[in-house]
Amino acid sequence: MTTTTVVHLLRHGEVHNPKRVLYGRLPEYHLSENGIRMAELAADWFSGRDVATLFSSPLDRTYETAQPLEKEFGLSVRLDERLIEAGNRFQGMILTSRSLTNLKVLRRMYNPFRPSWGEPYTEIVDRMVDVIKDVRKEAWGREAVCVSHQLPIWMARRTAERKRLWHRPDRRQCNLASVTSLTFEDHKLVSVGYSEPAAELYPSGPTPPGA
Repeated sequence: MTTTTVVHLLRHGEVHNPKRVLYGRLPEYHLSENGIRMAELAADWFSGRDVATLFSSPLDRTYETAQPLEKEFGLSVRLDERLIEAGNRFQGMILTSRSLTNLKVLRRMYNPFRPSWGEPYTEIVDRMVDVIKDVRKEAWGREAVCVSHQLPIWMARRTAERKRLWHRPDRRQCNLASVTSLTFEDHKLVSVGYSEPAAELYPSGPTPPGA
């Protein structure tokens, strides 16, 4: 007999950010009204599942995304630094096409494979794999939800699918309030799934497969 455990990686909902700042790990960036609705739709998607534990990155937008799930399952959100957004040296800046002529930006873009402008992909993978293992152990035989951010979730998925870490950011399949599901039989990963519970709120509709 094998034991099936599912660890779901839920990306936070839309953030209120009218100035389009690259907010990264900055505090006080909260969900927009649309983002709150996305979080509620995600909680509806999980309704009826056997969710045993709920973890979140400590940032405002992820904790707020976890709150409808907290109510749905009567669980306390447990904050874990390992789920936090990737470090980025452009944090706090407003990046546009004109930024490519900014020497402060250009001098950080010499190595897209690491990447040179932020937390190394390998370090993101290490902390995400570490937290997934701990969460899987705690939810053994049931399901768990970890609320995190686009790049950490995408790194976990690419690692699970045995793909190279460097990639084109515009081709990540990890939309707002999306769910990347890792299914394990005992300790072996057997499948990776992807769902978009809040797709009806996306301006351009669901993300096409492989995007």
